[in-house]
Amino acid sequence: MLRRTWALAAALTLLACVPSTALATQSVKLSAGFSPDRPGASTTISFGFQISAEHSQIPSPLTGIDLRYPADLGLGTSDLGLATCLPSSLQIFGPAGCPANSRMGYGSAFAEIPIGPVLVGEPASITLLAGPAQEGHLDFLVYALAEIPVYAQIIFSALLLPEPAPFGGRLHFDVPLVPSLPEAPDVAVVRLRTTLGSRGLTYYERVHGKTIAYRPNGILLPSSCPRGGFPFAANLSFQDGTHAHAATRVPCPGSPRGVRRHG
Repeated sequence: MLRRTWALAAALTLLACVPSTALATQSVKLSAGFSPDRPGASTTISFGFQISAEHSQIPSPLTGIDLRYPADLGLGTSDLGLATCLPSSLQIFGPAGCPANSRMGYGSAFAEIPIGPVLVGEPASITLLAGPAQEGHLDFLVYALAEIPVYAQIIFSALLLPEPAPFGGRLHFDVPLVPSLPEAPDVAVVRLRTTLGSRGLTYYERVHGKTIAYRPNGILLPSSCPRGGFPFAANLSFQDGTHAHAATRVPCPGSPRGVRRHG
């Protein structure tokens, strides 16, 4: 599920043969939010990760994410993902080859490629889509597209799994390694942010022989906020075998604003 072509000039390719910056222990900051942020409302969840390494070195490439979300969020009962995107269609045609009603969110990522002593940035766009269920679990397909300096089309899954209180479930992402240039280390993700909900989505239905566009209902917030706010937690895995943990809480409506983050 990975297609690559190289887009850097020959001079940068030669730099790849120079020893790269050593990898260091990773740390991560987690952010989360709801829009709108009202009890009982249909909302869009946003979450993001900021990955760094000690001594300003480049992080090890990301290989997995386990994101735990609050109890009573209607992730599995929303009107999102009414259609299914087939991984084979996504690989060949991109998101345009999938039904509009399979889209569930959008986001972005930023990676760094060490080319000798130089760090080259790599932005990517992200689309979240509903995939075929796996062993009774909801499956989200993550489509990431990067074009410069390395062209990469990356597709991987996020399974919706159960999780004990105070969480309502867990999104498990298996992130594939993305090669960069010959002799250079794999691409290292340093920022990732995405939404899961109806914001920015347009769905379609047939009514009396006509195709009608509409905005689907998002994820339903519970009617009451848990004491201390809505908890999120994440564990990230890296190519070098290390792990990093982060947690945050989205404050209850009416509480002092500002999302608390810690690693």
